Amino acid sequence: MRVIAGKFRSRQLRSLRGRDVRPTTDRLRETLFNVLAPQVEDLVWLDLYAGTGAVGIEALSRGARMVYFVESSRQAAAVIRQNLRSLAIEEGGEVLEREAEQALRLLDSQAVSCDVCFLDPPYGMEQAYAQALGFLGQSRLLKSSSIVVAEHDKHFDPGAKFGALERYRELRQGDAVLSFYNLR
Repeated sequence: MRVIAGKFRSRQLRSLRGRDVRPTTDRLRETLFNVLAPQVEDLVWLDLYAGTGAVGIEALSRGARMVYFVESSRQAAAVIRQNLRSLAIEEGGEVLEREAEQALRLLDSQAVSCDVCFLDPPYGMEQAYAQALGFLGQSRLLKSSSIVVAEHDKHFDPGAKFGALERYRELRQGDAVLSFYNLR
């Protein structure tokens, strides 16, 4: 797994062995960032269920101002920290080692406002989509221009509407789908 473009282009990232972490493939990350390309630089990102941190690190590589990496697994959070250290990223990335719902409440209470939120819960955690998207749809974490992207399996639909948050686009690639949401 590698960083695709930007400041850290072609640099390798560490991952965890096993099936607990399912990193977003290089190809799907490239598709995501091709869609969001003009909207990456100087933005605040929220990488929920961050796993290895590949999506958030890609955002930092392409000029994001800040990325909050949310990961509840101690081992995965350690890998994110190792990846940040190996790239000498000392500012602009914060690892929140806690459950996504707790992290969302914490960030909301701190009046954090994100421009892009990416979420990709592990397989088998389908209820996590409704919890995270439902919270985002009624929180202060999003502003009118914010984009939420949910990666999910093509056989699962996380839903089209969560409060003020509504899906406006889907991109399918192999077995994965990227669902794009914004406030309506």
